[in-house]
Amino acid sequence: MHRTLEELVALSRDLGREDRELAILGEGNTSARLADDQFTVKSSGACLASLSAEELTACRVAPMLALLDQKQLSDAQTHDALMAARVDPAARKPSIESVFHAWLLTLEGVGFVGHTHPLAVNQILCSPRARDFSERRMFPDEIVICGAASVFVPYTDPGLPLAREIRDRTRAYLDKQGHVPRLILLQNHGLIALGSNPASVLAATLMAVKAAAIFQGAAAMGGPTFLTPQHVERIAGRADEAYRQQQLKLGAS
Repeated sequence: MHRTLEELVALSRDLGREDRELAILGEGNTSARLADDQFTVKSSGACLASLSAEELTACRVAPMLALLDQKQLSDAQTHDALMAARVDPAARKPSIESVFHAWLLTLEGVGFVGHTHPLAVNQILCSPRARDFSERRMFPDEIVICGAASVFVPYTDPGLPLAREIRDRTRAYLDKQGHVPRLILLQNHGLIALGSNPASVLAATLMAVKAAAIFQGAAAMGGPTFLTPQHVERIAGRADEAYRQQQLKLGAS
C-alpha cells in the first residue's frame, strides 16, 4: 500500500475511535494529497473507525475545483461530476464533501484534511456562542496547536454550497492572517482540521475538543475569560512555541 494511503487509513481510524466521540457510523471524512493533480478521499458511507484502503477513492483535483464555479448544478449533475472525477471508474463514490477537500489540499503546506463532528465541539457550534469559540482563545496550548483563531463558517447546505463558503471564508482568513488556518469550524455541523501530516490533523482535532470542554466548564461559571489579542499574538509569535510545534511535528502555521 502507498505510504500516504497507510497514513490516511491510520489517521481515519484514530479520528473514528468510539471513545473519542468525534464521529460515529458514516460521519466525517478524511483526505490526503497524492500529487499536484490527484488526491484521495474517504468514500461515501464508509466509517472512519474501520476504514480500509479499499474505501478510499482517488480523484482528479481539476474536475473537483471546476465544480466550485458551477452554481446551477442539480444534485444528480453533482453526483455525476463526482463520479467522473474518479481516477478509477470502478472505484467507490467519493464523499459529497470531496470538493472542499480538493480545494483545501491545494493550500500551501496542507497534505492531510480531517473532518469530524465532535460531540463536545458541536455542543458549542450548535449554540449562540459558536463564533466566540471559533475566533477567540482561552489558553496558550490552544493557540500553539489550533492557531490564533479558526475560520468560522455559518451554517450552509452540505455539498457545493458549503464548499464555496469554506473556500470564500478561508480566503478571507488568508488575506487577514497571512497563513493557512489549522481549524475551520462549521456552525451546526462540525470541524475541519488541516495539516502537513496526520499528527497535526489529529492534534488540532483533539485540542479543539479539550478547548470545547474548557469553554463549556468556564461558561457554567460565568465565563469564559478570553486571552487578549496581545496575549494571543505573544504566544503565537514566541520562538520557544515554534520550536515546540516542530518537536510535535505539527508543521508550519
